[in-house]
Amino acid sequence: MDVKIDILTLFPEMFDVFNYSIIGRALNNNILDINTVNIRDFTKDKHKKVDDYPYGGGAGMIMAVQPIVDCIREVKTKNSGNVIYLGPRGRTFNQSIAKKLSREKELIFLCGHYEGIDERVYKYIDMEISIGDFVVTGGEMACIPIIDSICRMVPNVLSSTESYTEESFYNGLLEYPQYTRPECFQEDSVPKILLSGHHENIRKWKRAKSLIMTRDKRPDLFEKISLSKEDQKLIELYKEK
Repeated sequence: MDVKIDILTLFPEMFDVFNYSIIGRALNNNILDINTVNIRDFTKDKHKKVDDYPYGGGAGMIMAVQPIVDCIREVKTKNSGNVIYLGPRGRTFNQSIAKKLSREKELIFLCGHYEGIDERVYKYIDMEISIGDFVVTGGEMACIPIIDSICRMVPNVLSSTESYTEESFYNGLLEYPQYTRPECFQEDSVPKILLSGHHENIRKWKRAKSLIMTRDKRPDLFEKISLSKEDQKLIELYKEK
């Protein structure tokens, strides 16, 4: 097993999505081991409650400290990875974080729900990640795309490294335009350079289009790129092609 991931959640069934497509194949091939652990199984409340009203008043319910901490402690006996909480205080998730986490052999994800978690749980959390400045129903909604993004970069999950190294964001750029058959559709043709078989010219075209698309569509990303002399020439060469 290359990577072991435990997900602490109140809704394990939400992660059935990982049984399909690329991640499902990696699970079947024992490249990944993704487990869900139901936090509710660790509550000492006879009614299986895992939440309660907040001290000091306020809207909604708060996930209680006891079942979460006991759940973390139990999982830690089998998984030594960092505990990652999906919450609003964390760093906004991006490809750089995904790369870093994809190198870990063990990870534990904690999914909050309701209005959040008891503050005392933070003592047991190593890292907090957010997917952006908006509200979702629970941490499960954030956890799914994060785990998917991480697992795609684990060796042998995809058919070749090219499958992700040229994708948008991997190197800080949007991906270049791509085409497949037919060569011409309603008088709209595939760029001739892609049909030329000239690998170096195709490489330059792809690089130029990736730079230009990032500049035009995501200037915030483009500002972070250190352009080489070749990059500058390629942008000028292909700006209207």
